[in-house]
Amino acid sequence: MANIFEIESDQLVKRAAERLREQNIQKPSYVDYVKSGAGRDRSPNDDSFWYMRCASILRQTYVNGPIGISKLRTRYGNRKRHIVTHPHHKRAGGSIIKDAFDTLEKEGYVKKTEEGRIITDKGKSFLDKVANELLKGKGA
Repeated sequence: MANIFEIESDQLVKRAAERLREQNIQKPSYVDYVKSGAGRDRSPNDDSFWYMRCASILRQTYVNGPIGISKLRTRYGNRKRHIVTHPHHKRAGGSIIKDAFDTLEKEGYVKKTEEGRIITDKGKSFLDKVANELLKGKGA
């Protein structure tokens, strides 16, 4: 049985996002129209942005949990480049991360504790199944 550490993270997140989309997880209506943070110039133009962010947050919770919104805002932020001044790091918006956590909690993949959010057994099983599926696909 494979786990998520045996698979490259980008492949795992893409496949997990596909699985989340197949489960018809609801995405907030505003996600298609807002920027993902102050350091971004435009809103994401990828249709699967919401599912990719949810899958990535689920993986980050598995690897680094317990984790909170503040750490993930730093993780998903970027360096805003200015023409005249030096670039500065800008944190990502917290609303998208909070709504992703709420969605994952409703599905039973994540739960809230005093230290932060942690992944549940159902969430671990989901990611491990996706990793196992990817590993079998490589060996075939």
